[in-house]
Amino acid sequence: MTSTGIPIEVRRSAKRRRTVNAAFRDGKAVISIPGHFTKIQEAEWVRRMVTRLEQRTAAAPPADPGGATDQLAERATELSRRYLGGAAQPVSVRWVKNQNSRWGSATPARGTIRLSDKLQGMPAWVVDYVLLHELAHLIEASHSAAFWRLLESYPHTETAKAYLQGAAFASSRGLEGNMQ
Repeated sequence: MTSTGIPIEVRRSAKRRRTVNAAFRDGKAVISIPGHFTKIQEAEWVRRMVTRLEQRTAAAPPADPGGATDQLAERATELSRRYLGGAAQPVSVRWVKNQNSRWGSATPARGTIRLSDKLQGMPAWVVDYVLLHELAHLIEASHSAAFWRLLESYPHTETAKAYLQGAAFASSRGLEGNMQ
């Protein structure tokens, strides 16, 4: 466990030779290390990388002069109340520019939600789905059956998932255009 109570998962890879990587994924701190590391090397690199992750996430969020973060937090509160009985109560909800392979992410132990700025300009019902998806992760960290049951009451779940798959497909092929 990290100092903030987030579980740690160590992944060893025979293909990985020298590099060590760390990221928060699905409510865990995932540390990827070379398969040949000794237990001592593993312990040292896990300690180092968890410290880096904690320092990176402890940094203050960027200034939001337009109030977009406040609007996002208000929307999250409304969606939680309407579809999750108010059970998900995030500490912070914000737009980020550094999510290139995900639409959003949540860190349940910290109660934080980050949405990719690539969602901006998409239909509100799509953004609401991603936000609700991340809110559900504050209740149920994994994509278990219990997690998907939390999203059943949102009427646009399947359509939004299809929309996002289409947007990801187009983006991966360098296609651009109006996503609305």
